[in-house]
Amino acid sequence: MSLTMIPQGAPYGVATGPDGALWFTLVHQGMVGRLVPGEEPVVHRLDPADGGPTVITPGADGAMWFTEFQGGRVGRVTESGEVTSFEAGSPYGITAGPDGAMWFTRMQADRIGRISRDGTVTEFEVPVKGGMPSAVTAGPDDALWFTLNQGDAVGRVSLDGEMTIHRLPTPGAAPVGITAGPDGALWFVEIGAGQIGRVTVTGEITEFPLPDRACRPHAVVSGPDGALWFTEWATDRLGRITVKGEVDEYDLTATGAGAGDVRAEPHGLTVGPDGAIWVALEAGALARVEIP
Repeated sequence: MSLTMIPQGAPYGVATGPDGALWFTLVHQGMVGRLVPGEEPVVHRLDPADGGPTVITPGADGAMWFTEFQGGRVGRVTESGEVTSFEAGSPYGITAGPDGAMWFTRMQADRIGRISRDGTVTEFEVPVKGGMPSAVTAGPDDALWFTLNQGDAVGRVSLDGEMTIHRLPTPGAAPVGITAGPDGALWFVEIGAGQIGRVTVTGEITEFPLPDRACRPHAVVSGPDGALWFTEWATDRLGRITVKGEVDEYDLTATGAGAGDVRAEPHGLTVGPDGAIWVALEAGALARVEIP
């Protein structure tokens, strides 16, 4: 593992852009950054800077899109740093949909939003009151899939807004991150139960308990090696799980971030432009982990 220190602040979300660079959010500093591996990071201060930028993802339009949970905005940033913002209450997860629009969750409003390239927003109500829709991803079935953190469920919304809710077997699972897997299913993490979950497009759910049930898995991505990679926020580790449920874990504190009494606090992660796994550490760094 190697670290790129981000002296400007605390990375939370990270994603690879179409420009071959890593883009990340600095949640406490109100900034969005860009890093070409091997070079110095470039950061863009948002205006206003009190929005708490969280999740970031590439859009279908060549720009990067991100959410400002505290500020109630969905943002768009170009490679040169030009930022456009759109009002949207309590947005958290965001992803590009199969229709070319951006889809996002409104965590405190129990809604899934869709924002077109011209900024037109359409919203669909989630039929679970207080469910807290969190992460969202495009599925293999031309629909969007999302987690309900306080609803202990995974949801599906079609492009015309039709909702399907799949309840999880484990009470208090509190799912957060979700991604499309290499096997045609959706994979998600249960931060409350210390498990990795898998749901098929027909709603069949399988859960895999992690070695440390208190590790609080947070985000998950599909790796180029045919496995799923996830962060363990409470234990400063990166996890890998095969589609058969075999788990490996990697320490994210080995080279200094989080050493001693300082936590690394891994949140978002992505497959980098170099094929490695990159992890956003709120301690102030991006960690690079080679795939074995």
